Amino acid sequence: MHRPEDVLAVILGGGRGTRLYPLTKDRAKPAVPLGGKYRLVDIPISNCLNSGVRRIFLLTQFNSHSLHRHIQNAYKFDQFGGGWVLVLAAQQTYRNATWYQGTSDAVRQNLDRLMTGLHEHVLVLSGDQLYRMDFREIIRVHLDSEAEITIAATPVDRTAATSLGLLGVDDTGRVIDFAEKPKDPAVLDRFSVPAGAGRAGEEFLASMGIYLFRKRVLGEILDNDLNDFGKDVIPNAIRGRRVVAFRSTGYWEDIGTIGAFFNANLALLDDMPPFDFFDPNWPIYTRPRYLPSSLVLNCSLRRAMLADGCKVREAQLERVLVGIRSVIRPGSHLRDVVTLGADFYDNDVLEGPWPIDADLLPLGVGPSCEIERAILDKNVRIGAGVKIRNHAGDPDIETPTYCIKDGIVVIPKNQVIPAGTVI
Repeated sequence: MHRPEDVLAVILGGGRGTRLYPLTKDRAKPAVPLGGKYRLVDIPISNCLNSGVRRIFLLTQFNSHSLHRHIQNAYKFDQFGGGWVLVLAAQQTYRNATWYQGTSDAVRQNLDRLMTGLHEHVLVLSGDQLYRMDFREIIRVHLDSEAEITIAATPVDRTAATSLGLLGVDDTGRVIDFAEKPKDPAVLDRFSVPAGAGRAGEEFLASMGIYLFRKRVLGEILDNDLNDFGKDVIPNAIRGRRVVAFRSTGYWEDIGTIGAFFNANLALLDDMPPFDFFDPNWPIYTRPRYLPSSLVLNCSLRRAMLADGCKVREAQLERVLVGIRSVIRPGSHLRDVVTLGADFYDNDVLEGPWPIDADLLPLGVGPSCEIERAILDKNVRIGAGVKIRNHAGDPDIETPTYCIKDGIVVIPKNQVIPAGTVI
Protein backbone atom coordinates (compact mmCIF):
# COMPACT_ATOMS: atom_id res chain seq x y z
CA MET A 1 0.00 0.00 0.00
CA HIS A 2 1.23 3.49 -0.79
CA ARG A 3 1.38 6.31 1.70
CA PRO A 4 -0.26 9.60 0.68
CA GLU A 5 2.98 11.43 1.31
CA ASP A 6 4.64 9.29 -1.37
CA VAL A 7 2.67 11.01 -4.17
CA LEU A 8 2.66 14.63 -5.28
CA ALA A 9 -0.04 15.72 -7.74
CA VAL A 10 0.40 18.29 -10.51
CA ILE A 11 -2.65 19.64 -12.33
CA LEU A 12 -2.06 21.34 -15.67
CA GLY A 13 -4.02 24.58 -15.96
CA GLY A 14 -4.25 24.46 -19.75
CA GLY A 15 -3.50 26.89 -22.53
CA ARG A 16 -5.75 29.26 -24.45
CA GLY A 17 -8.59 26.75 -24.76
CA THR A 18 -9.56 27.97 -28.22
CA ARG A 19 -11.98 25.08 -28.84
CA LEU A 20 -13.97 26.12 -25.75
CA TYR A 21 -14.12 29.77 -26.80
CA PRO A 22 -16.06 31.97 -25.89
CA LEU A 23 -16.32 30.22 -22.50
CA THR A 24 -12.56 30.70 -22.23
CA LYS A 25 -12.60 34.33 -23.35
CA ASP A 26 -12.21 35.59 -19.77
CA ARG A 27 -11.16 32.45 -17.89
CA ALA A 28 -8.83 29.46 -18.07
CA LYS A 29 -10.30 26.11 -19.10
CA PRO A 30 -10.16 24.62 -15.59
CA ALA A 31 -12.16 27.62 -14.31
CA VAL A 32 -15.11 26.98 -16.66
CA PRO A 33 -18.25 26.34 -14.56
CA LEU A 34 -19.66 22.81 -14.51
CA GLY A 35 -22.80 21.22 -13.13
CA GLY A 36 -24.39 24.46 -11.96
CA LYS A 37 -22.04 25.22 -9.04
CA TYR A 38 -18.64 23.63 -9.67
CA ARG A 39 -15.59 24.40 -11.79
CA LEU A 40 -13.79 21.90 -14.02
CA VAL A 41 -10.72 22.04 -11.80
CA ASP A 42 -12.79 20.72 -8.87
CA ILE A 43 -12.86 17.29 -10.53
CA PRO A 44 -9.13 16.41 -10.43
CA ILE A 45 -8.69 18.09 -7.06
CA SER A 46 -11.60 16.11 -5.57
CA ASN A 47 -10.27 12.88 -7.06
CA CYS A 48 -6.93 13.60 -5.39
CA LEU A 49 -8.42 14.40 -2.00
CA ASN A 50 -10.73 11.38 -2.05
CA SER A 51 -7.73 9.19 -2.95
CA GLY A 52 -5.63 10.47 -0.06
CA VAL A 53 -3.36 12.61 -2.27
CA ARG A 54 -3.37 15.92 -0.40
CA ARG A 55 -0.40 17.83 -1.80
CA ILE A 56 -1.36 19.37 -5.10
CA PHE A 57 0.28 21.92 -7.38
CA LEU A 58 -1.79 23.72 -10.02
CA LEU A 59 0.20 25.13 -12.96
CA THR A 60 -1.47 28.17 -14.53
CA GLN A 61 -0.68 30.66 -17.25
CA PHE A 62 -3.52 31.94 -19.44
CA ASN A 63 -6.51 33.97 -18.16
CA SER A 64 -5.81 32.63 -14.69
CA HIS A 65 -7.29 35.30 -12.39
CA SER A 66 -10.67 33.63 -11.77
CA LEU A 67 -8.98 30.24 -11.39
CA HIS A 68 -6.61 31.60 -8.75
CA ARG A 69 -9.52 33.23 -6.91
CA HIS A 70 -11.50 29.98 -6.95
CA ILE A 71 -8.59 27.95 -5.55
CA GLN A 72 -7.97 30.53 -2.83
CA ASN A 73 -11.63 30.52 -1.77
CA ALA A 74 -12.28 26.79 -2.09
CA TYR A 75 -9.29 24.86 -0.77
CA LYS A 76 -8.10 25.81 2.71
CA PHE A 77 -6.45 23.11 4.81
CA ASP A 78 -6.01 23.27 8.56
CA GLN A 79 -2.66 22.77 10.21
CA PHE A 80 -3.65 19.43 11.72
CA GLY A 81 -5.03 17.64 8.65
CA GLY A 82 -2.12 18.64 6.45
CA GLY A 83 -2.05 19.08 2.70
CA TRP A 84 -2.41 22.01 0.33
CA VAL A 85 -3.41 23.15 -3.14
CA LEU A 86 -0.83 25.66 -4.35
CA VAL A 87 -0.85 27.67 -7.56
CA LEU A 88 2.37 27.86 -9.59
CA ALA A 89 1.81 30.67 -12.07
CA ALA A 90 3.97 30.93 -15.15
CA GLN A 91 6.85 33.31 -14.63
CA GLN A 92 9.95 34.44 -16.42
CA THR A 93 13.21 33.73 -14.63
CA TYR A 94 16.93 33.99 -15.41
CA ARG A 95 16.82 30.37 -16.56
CA ASN A 96 13.44 30.46 -18.33
CA ALA A 97 12.71 33.60 -20.32
CA THR A 98 9.63 32.19 -22.07
CA TRP A 99 6.14 31.20 -20.95
CA TYR A 100 5.04 27.56 -20.91
CA GLN A 101 5.42 26.10 -24.39
CA GLY A 102 3.40 22.94 -23.71
CA THR A 103 2.39 20.45 -21.04
CA SER A 104 5.82 18.95 -20.43
CA ASP A 105 7.53 22.33 -20.64
CA ALA A 106 5.20 23.61 -17.90
CA VAL A 107 6.29 20.74 -15.65
CA ARG A 108 9.95 21.18 -16.61
CA GLN A 109 9.93 24.86 -15.65
CA ASN A 110 8.73 23.88 -12.16
CA LEU A 111 10.95 20.84 -11.59
CA ASP A 112 12.84 22.53 -8.75
CA ARG A 113 9.63 22.63 -6.71
CA LEU A 114 8.33 19.26 -7.89
CA MET A 115 11.55 17.44 -7.00
CA THR A 116 11.74 18.87 -3.48
CA GLY A 117 10.22 16.71 -0.76
CA LEU A 118 10.02 13.13 0.45
CA HIS A 119 7.52 11.95 -2.17
CA GLU A 120 8.66 9.24 -4.57
CA HIS A 121 6.06 9.66 -7.33
CA VAL A 122 4.52 12.53 -9.28
CA LEU A 123 0.96 12.29 -10.60
CA VAL A 124 0.30 14.60 -13.59
CA LEU A 125 -3.35 15.43 -14.32
CA SER A 126 -5.36 17.53 -16.72
CA GLY A 127 -7.55 20.32 -15.39
CA ASP A 128 -10.38 19.99 -17.92
CA GLN A 129 -11.75 16.45 -17.70
CA LEU A 130 -14.86 14.94 -16.10
CA TYR A 131 -14.31 11.57 -14.41
CA ARG A 132 -14.03 9.73 -11.13
CA MET A 133 -10.90 7.78 -10.39
CA ASP A 134 -9.44 6.34 -7.22
CA PHE A 135 -5.78 7.13 -7.79
CA ARG A 136 -4.83 4.46 -5.25
CA GLU A 137 -5.63 1.91 -7.97
CA ILE A 138 -3.27 3.37 -10.55
CA ILE A 139 -0.61 3.72 -7.84
CA ARG A 140 -1.02 0.03 -6.97
CA VAL A 141 -0.61 -1.02 -10.62
CA HIS A 142 2.36 1.33 -10.94
CA LEU A 143 4.12 -0.25 -7.97
CA ASP A 144 3.16 -3.88 -8.64
CA SER A 145 4.38 -3.70 -12.24
CA GLU A 146 7.56 -1.86 -11.24
CA ALA A 147 6.73 0.75 -13.87
CA GLU A 148 8.76 3.89 -14.38
CA ILE A 149 5.77 5.58 -16.02
CA THR A 150 2.12 4.54 -15.84
CA ILE A 151 -0.50 5.97 -18.23
CA ALA A 152 -4.21 5.80 -17.46
CA ALA A 153 -6.11 4.60 -20.52
CA THR A 154 -9.72 4.07 -21.52
CA PRO A 155 -11.37 2.18 -24.41
CA VAL A 156 -12.84 4.36 -27.19
CA ASP A 157 -14.38 3.83 -30.61
CA ARG A 158 -12.75 4.66 -33.96
CA THR A 159 -14.33 8.11 -34.21
CA ALA A 160 -13.01 9.23 -30.83
CA ALA A 161 -9.64 7.58 -31.44
CA THR A 162 -8.66 10.18 -34.06
CA SER A 163 -8.60 12.96 -31.44
CA LEU A 164 -6.72 11.11 -28.68
CA GLY A 165 -3.35 9.51 -28.08
CA LEU A 166 -3.54 5.75 -28.72
CA LEU A 167 -1.60 3.08 -26.84
CA GLY A 168 -0.44 -0.29 -28.08
CA VAL A 169 0.22 -2.73 -25.23
CA ASP A 170 1.56 -6.25 -24.95
CA ASP A 171 0.11 -9.11 -22.90
CA THR A 172 1.76 -7.84 -19.72
CA GLY A 173 0.25 -4.35 -20.03
CA ARG A 174 3.50 -2.73 -21.09
CA VAL A 175 3.10 0.08 -23.63
CA ILE A 176 5.05 -0.75 -26.78
CA ASP A 177 3.48 1.65 -29.29
CA PHE A 178 1.95 5.13 -29.25
CA ALA A 179 0.34 7.46 -31.79
CA GLU A 180 -0.98 10.96 -31.07
CA LYS A 181 -4.34 11.77 -32.73
CA PRO A 182 -3.83 9.50 -35.78
CA LYS A 183 -5.91 10.19 -38.88
CA ASP A 184 -4.35 7.60 -41.21
CA PRO A 185 -6.63 4.50 -41.39
CA ALA A 186 -3.58 2.26 -41.56
CA VAL A 187 -2.28 3.67 -38.28
CA LEU A 188 -5.70 3.28 -36.68
CA ASP A 189 -5.83 -0.35 -37.81
CA ARG A 190 -2.52 -0.93 -36.03
CA PHE A 191 -4.07 0.02 -32.69
CA SER A 192 -7.44 -1.69 -33.17
CA VAL A 193 -8.28 -4.55 -30.79
CA PRO A 194 -11.47 -6.61 -30.34
CA ALA A 195 -14.01 -4.89 -28.09
CA GLY A 196 -14.09 -6.32 -24.61
CA ALA A 197 -16.83 -7.41 -22.19
CA GLY A 198 -18.80 -9.35 -24.79
CA ARG A 199 -19.17 -6.33 -27.12
CA ALA A 200 -18.94 -6.76 -30.86
CA GLY A 201 -16.59 -4.79 -33.10
CA GLU A 202 -13.35 -3.02 -32.31
CA GLU A 203 -12.03 -0.55 -29.79
CA PHE A 204 -8.90 1.46 -29.16
CA LEU A 205 -6.98 2.06 -25.94
CA ALA A 206 -6.66 5.85 -25.56
CA SER A 207 -4.55 7.85 -23.15
CA MET A 208 -6.59 9.83 -20.61
CA GLY A 209 -3.82 12.36 -20.13
CA ILE A 210 -3.21 11.03 -16.62
CA TYR A 211 0.42 10.06 -15.93
CA LEU A 212 2.18 8.67 -12.89
CA PHE A 213 5.97 9.03 -12.85
CA ARG A 214 8.67 7.93 -10.51
CA LYS A 215 10.17 11.24 -9.42
CA ARG A 216 13.65 10.39 -10.57
CA VAL A 217 12.40 9.28 -13.99
CA LEU A 218 10.36 12.46 -14.47
CA GLY A 219 13.48 14.56 -14.04
CA GLU A 220 15.40 12.39 -16.49
CA ILE A 221 12.84 12.31 -19.30
CA LEU A 222 12.41 16.11 -19.12
CA ASP A 223 16.14 16.76 -19.47
CA ASN A 224 15.59 17.96 -23.04
CA ASP A 225 13.61 20.55 -24.98
CA LEU A 226 10.50 18.44 -25.70
CA ASN A 227 7.37 20.51 -25.03
CA ASP A 228 4.38 18.16 -24.91
CA PHE A 229 3.76 14.90 -23.06
CA GLY A 230 1.44 13.36 -25.65
CA LYS A 231 3.25 14.44 -28.81
CA ASP A 232 6.84 14.22 -27.67
CA VAL A 233 7.75 12.95 -24.21
CA ILE A 234 5.65 9.77 -23.97
CA PRO A 235 6.54 8.44 -27.48
CA ASN A 236 10.20 9.11 -26.68
CA ALA A 237 9.98 7.42 -23.26
CA ILE A 238 8.36 4.25 -24.61
CA ARG A 239 11.55 3.42 -26.50
CA GLY A 240 13.75 3.22 -23.42
CA ARG A 241 11.57 3.19 -20.30
CA ARG A 242 9.23 0.74 -18.66
CA VAL A 243 5.87 2.33 -19.45
CA VAL A 244 2.70 0.53 -18.31
CA ALA A 245 -0.97 1.14 -19.09
CA PHE A 246 -3.58 1.34 -16.33
CA ARG A 247 -6.96 0.42 -17.82
CA SER A 248 -9.92 2.44 -16.60
CA THR A 249 -13.45 1.46 -17.62
CA GLY A 250 -15.35 4.23 -15.84
CA TYR A 251 -16.87 7.33 -17.39
CA TRP A 252 -14.36 9.84 -18.70
CA GLU A 253 -14.97 12.92 -20.83
CA ASP A 254 -12.42 15.38 -22.13
CA ILE A 255 -14.22 18.75 -21.91
CA GLY A 256 -12.29 20.18 -24.85
CA THR A 257 -15.03 21.52 -27.10
CA ILE A 258 -18.31 23.41 -26.77
CA GLY A 259 -20.18 20.29 -27.87
CA ALA A 260 -18.48 18.10 -25.25
CA PHE A 261 -19.14 20.69 -22.54
CA PHE A 262 -22.81 21.05 -23.51
CA ASN A 263 -23.46 17.32 -23.71
CA ALA A 264 -21.61 16.53 -20.46
CA ASN A 265 -23.71 19.06 -18.55
CA LEU A 266 -27.05 17.94 -19.98
CA ALA A 267 -26.12 14.28 -19.41
CA LEU A 268 -26.31 15.07 -15.68
CA LEU A 269 -30.10 15.23 -16.15
CA ASP A 270 -30.45 11.65 -17.43
CA ASP A 271 -32.24 8.98 -15.38
CA MET A 272 -28.92 7.19 -14.95
CA PRO A 273 -26.32 9.91 -15.52
CA PRO A 274 -22.86 8.68 -16.55
CA PHE A 275 -21.39 11.02 -13.94
CA ASP A 276 -23.29 11.49 -10.68
CA PHE A 277 -22.61 14.38 -8.33
CA PHE A 278 -24.83 12.70 -5.72
CA ASP A 279 -22.34 9.97 -4.75
CA PRO A 280 -21.91 10.40 -0.97
CA ASN A 281 -18.82 8.19 -0.94
CA TRP A 282 -16.96 10.33 -3.46
CA PRO A 283 -17.97 13.97 -3.01
CA ILE A 284 -16.94 16.69 -5.43
CA TYR A 285 -15.63 19.67 -3.52
CA THR A 286 -15.93 23.30 -4.53
CA ARG A 287 -16.07 26.78 -3.10
CA PRO A 288 -18.62 27.04 -0.26
CA ARG A 289 -21.15 29.80 -0.87
CA TYR A 290 -23.72 31.15 1.53
CA LEU A 291 -26.63 31.35 -0.91
CA PRO A 292 -30.33 30.86 -0.21
CA SER A 293 -32.24 27.86 -1.46
CA SER A 294 -33.61 28.26 -4.97
CA LEU A 295 -37.11 29.70 -5.35
CA VAL A 296 -39.40 28.08 -7.93
CA LEU A 297 -42.91 29.54 -8.37
CA ASN A 298 -45.62 28.02 -10.59
CA CYS A 299 -43.21 26.42 -13.05
CA SER A 300 -43.22 23.38 -15.31
CA LEU A 301 -40.00 21.43 -14.86
CA ARG A 302 -39.00 18.36 -16.89
CA ARG A 303 -35.44 17.17 -16.30
CA ALA A 304 -34.08 20.27 -14.61
CA MET A 305 -31.27 20.78 -12.13
CA LEU A 306 -31.12 24.03 -10.17
CA ALA A 307 -28.07 25.22 -8.28
CA ASP A 308 -28.20 27.45 -5.20
CA GLY A 309 -29.71 30.91 -5.08
CA CYS A 310 -31.89 30.76 -8.23
CA LYS A 311 -35.23 32.50 -8.80
CA VAL A 312 -37.52 30.95 -11.41
CA ARG A 313 -41.13 32.05 -11.83
CA GLU A 314 -43.91 30.83 -14.16
CA ALA A 315 -41.42 29.39 -16.61
CA GLN A 316 -41.19 26.11 -18.51
CA LEU A 317 -37.90 24.22 -18.35
CA GLU A 318 -37.20 21.07 -20.37
CA ARG A 319 -33.76 19.53 -19.92
CA VAL A 320 -32.18 22.62 -18.43
CA LEU A 321 -29.24 22.97 -16.05
CA VAL A 322 -29.57 26.21 -14.06
CA GLY A 323 -26.41 27.72 -12.59
CA ILE A 324 -26.02 29.62 -9.33
CA ARG A 325 -28.00 32.88 -8.87
CA SER A 326 -29.84 32.41 -12.17
CA VAL A 327 -33.06 34.38 -12.67
CA ILE A 328 -35.66 33.16 -15.19
CA ARG A 329 -38.79 35.28 -15.53
CA PRO A 330 -42.47 34.57 -16.29
CA GLY A 331 -43.56 33.12 -19.60
CA SER A 332 -40.12 31.95 -20.72
CA HIS A 333 -39.58 28.50 -22.21
CA LEU A 334 -36.11 26.93 -22.15
CA ARG A 335 -35.29 23.60 -23.77
CA ASP A 336 -31.83 21.96 -23.85
CA VAL A 337 -30.13 24.91 -22.18
CA VAL A 338 -27.16 25.26 -19.84
CA THR A 339 -27.04 28.48 -17.82
CA LEU A 340 -23.83 29.20 -15.94
CA GLY A 341 -25.54 31.62 -13.55
CA ALA A 342 -24.27 34.89 -12.16
CA ASP A 343 -21.52 36.19 -9.91
CA PHE A 344 -23.86 38.56 -8.07
CA TYR A 345 -27.45 39.75 -7.75
CA ASP A 346 -28.54 43.11 -9.11
CA ASN A 347 -31.35 45.30 -7.78
CA ASP A 348 -34.09 43.70 -9.85
CA VAL A 349 -36.74 41.79 -7.89
CA LEU A 350 -38.73 38.91 -9.29
CA GLU A 351 -42.12 40.56 -8.89
CA GLY A 352 -41.09 44.07 -9.88
CA PRO A 353 -41.81 45.94 -13.12
CA TRP A 354 -39.84 44.88 -16.19
CA PRO A 355 -37.78 47.87 -17.39
CA ILE A 356 -37.83 47.15 -21.12
CA ASP A 357 -36.54 50.64 -21.90
CA ALA A 358 -33.86 50.68 -19.20
CA ASP A 359 -30.28 51.39 -20.19
CA LEU A 360 -29.20 48.08 -18.66
CA LEU A 361 -31.48 45.08 -18.54
CA PRO A 362 -31.65 43.08 -15.30
CA LEU A 363 -29.52 39.98 -14.94
CA GLY A 364 -30.94 36.69 -16.20
CA VAL A 365 -33.59 35.65 -18.70
CA GLY A 366 -36.39 38.11 -19.34
CA PRO A 367 -40.11 37.32 -19.68
CA SER A 368 -41.61 35.47 -22.66
CA CYS A 369 -38.30 34.24 -24.06
CA GLU A 370 -37.94 31.06 -26.12
CA ILE A 371 -34.46 29.57 -25.89
CA GLU A 372 -33.38 26.21 -27.28
CA ARG A 373 -30.01 24.44 -27.50
CA ALA A 374 -27.93 27.20 -25.96
CA ILE A 375 -25.32 28.01 -23.32
CA LEU A 376 -25.83 31.23 -21.36
CA ASP A 377 -22.57 32.25 -19.74
CA LYS A 378 -22.39 34.14 -16.45
CA ASN A 379 -24.00 37.55 -15.91
CA VAL A 380 -25.87 37.61 -19.22
CA ARG A 381 -28.88 39.89 -19.58
CA ILE A 382 -31.55 38.55 -21.94
CA GLY A 383 -34.31 41.00 -22.84
CA ALA A 384 -38.04 40.29 -23.06
CA GLY A 385 -39.26 38.15 -25.95
CA VAL A 386 -35.82 37.01 -27.12
CA LYS A 387 -35.90 33.91 -29.32
CA ILE A 388 -32.90 31.61 -29.69
CA ARG A 389 -33.74 28.75 -32.04
CA ASN A 390 -32.14 25.35 -32.51
CA HIS A 391 -29.05 25.63 -34.72
CA ALA A 392 -28.06 21.95 -34.72
CA GLY A 393 -26.07 21.21 -37.86
CA ASP A 394 -25.41 24.86 -38.71
CA PRO A 395 -21.86 26.05 -39.41
CA ASP A 396 -19.84 27.82 -36.75
CA ILE A 397 -20.11 31.61 -36.71
CA GLU A 398 -19.04 34.42 -34.39
CA THR A 399 -20.84 37.74 -34.00
CA PRO A 400 -20.30 40.62 -31.54
CA THR A 401 -23.07 39.29 -29.26
CA TYR A 402 -23.12 35.50 -29.69
CA CYS A 403 -21.35 32.51 -31.20
CA ILE A 404 -22.59 29.30 -32.79
CA LYS A 405 -20.20 26.38 -32.24
CA ASP A 406 -21.00 22.69 -32.73
CA GLY A 407 -24.58 23.76 -33.51
CA ILE A 408 -24.96 25.37 -30.07
CA VAL A 409 -25.63 29.06 -29.47
CA VAL A 410 -23.28 30.51 -26.84
CA ILE A 411 -24.04 33.87 -25.23
CA PRO A 412 -20.71 35.08 -23.79
CA LYS A 413 -20.16 36.30 -20.26
CA ASN A 414 -21.63 39.73 -19.40
CA GLN A 415 -23.40 39.97 -22.78
CA VAL A 416 -26.63 41.93 -23.20
CA ILE A 417 -29.22 40.66 -25.71
CA PRO A 418 -31.83 43.36 -26.40
CA ALA A 419 -35.55 42.68 -26.17
CA GLY A 420 -37.10 41.06 -29.22
CA THR A 421 -33.81 39.75 -30.61
CA VAL A 422 -34.08 36.61 -32.77
CA ILE A 423 -31.03 34.36 -33.10
